[in-house]
Amino acid sequence: MNWNDCIERTNTHSVKWSFPEGDVIPMCIADMDFQVSPAIVKALNQKAQHGIYGYTTFSERYFESIVSWWKKRFEMDIDKEWICFSPGIIPGINVLLSVLTEPGDGVIIQDPVYYPFYSTIENHGCSVIRNTLLYKDGFYSIDFDDLEKKACQPDTKILILCSPHNPVGRVWSHEELKRIGEIAKRNNLWIISDEMHGDLVYEGHTHMPLYKADESLLQNSILCAAPSKTFNIAGLQTSILLIPNKELREKYNEKLTGYGLMRPNVFGIEGTIAAYEEGEPWLNELLMVLEENKKYVLTYLNQHLPELKAIEPQATHLIWIDCSELGMSGEELCTFFLEKARVKFDEGFKFGECGRTFVRMNIACPKERIDIALRRMNHAILEHRLVK
Repeated sequence: MNWNDCIERTNTHSVKWSFPEGDVIPMCIADMDFQVSPAIVKALNQKAQHGIYGYTTFSERYFESIVSWWKKRFEMDIDKEWICFSPGIIPGINVLLSVLTEPGDGVIIQDPVYYPFYSTIENHGCSVIRNTLLYKDGFYSIDFDDLEKKACQPDTKILILCSPHNPVGRVWSHEELKRIGEIAKRNNLWIISDEMHGDLVYEGHTHMPLYKADESLLQNSILCAAPSKTFNIAGLQTSILLIPNKELREKYNEKLTGYGLMRPNVFGIEGTIAAYEEGEPWLNELLMVLEENKKYVLTYLNQHLPELKAIEPQATHLIWIDCSELGMSGEELCTFFLEKARVKFDEGFKFGECGRTFVRMNIACPKERIDIALRRMNHAILEHRLVK
C-alpha cells in the first residue's frame, strides 16, 4: 500500500475536492485521501462484475462480520439482534429522535461538537442544551457539575455523547463514561453514543464502548458505529446502530421502514463485510501513518507557528487547532487561511460558539500534501505578522 501517493480526486464527485479553485488544498471534510483496503476493492469489483444490482438485504455473514469485529477490537460481545441498519449515523440519530422525543424536549450535547448534531436536534423541534466542555491548558474535559444540573431538568430527555469526541479528539476514560452513565440513570435519560471514530485511536489510548464501561446502560442507550470513517467508505452509506432495548429497536425499525430507508446499498453490504473480515492489516498500517502525520503537524506548528496551538488528539484523523493568537475568529479566520494560504479547513464556529477561534484540520492524506499546506500557512502567517 502506497500511503504517499497523492491520488487525484478532482472531477470525481468528491465533496472534499469540489472547490472550483484548482490550487486550494482541502484539509476539511472527514474523509481520507487514501485508497481503501485492497480487500474492499476486490469485493466491490466482484460485485460490479456480477452485473445485477437489485434490492439488497442482510446476510448472516454481514451480521457475523460485525459481531466478530467488536469482539476482536473491543473484547465486547454483542447480540446480532441488536444490530440495526442506517444509511448514516446522522440519519440514524434523526430516526431515533423521532421515536424518543416530542417537540420542546431537551437534548444535551457537549460542545464544541460535530455540527450536524445541532440541526438534527432542531429538526425535531427539540432544544439544544449545551454541556460545554472545559478547556484548560490545551486539554478538554467534561463539566460534570454542569451536566448534572442540565440532566435533571424535567424536559431533558437525551444525551448525545461523542465518543471518541469530534473535533477535540478525546478518548473518554472508563471513569468518565461510568460517571456519565450514572448521571443518565439517575435522571432517566437516554444516551445516544456516537462511536464513529472508535477504531481510529492513537498509541497509548484505548477506546471503551459505552456498554463495556457500564453494562447497566444496555436498556437506555444506543451505540452508533460504522466502517465508513475507519475504512474510508462513507460513500457506501452503510452504518450500524446497536439497540439492545427490544421495544426501542422495534420502533426504530418501524420508523426506518416508514421513511423508506430500510434497504442497504448493494455495494455497502459487500464493503462492510470485506472491511470487517479482511481490512484489519490495512487499518493497522493506517494508524501508523496517522501517528506519523499527527507528530509531524504538532512538531511543525510548535517550531514554526507558535500562534497556532494544536490540541493533540487521542483519536480521530482530525486535529483541533486554537488560532486565538491570530486575533481573528469565525468567518474571518477561515477566509484568511483560504485566501492567503489557499488551504481549506472546517470552520470551528460550526462546532459551537466556543469554537470560533479554532479550525479543524484533516490529516488523513499523504505527508507531502500536509507539508505543502503547512508551508502555505507559514507564509501567510509570516505576512500577517508583518501587517500587525
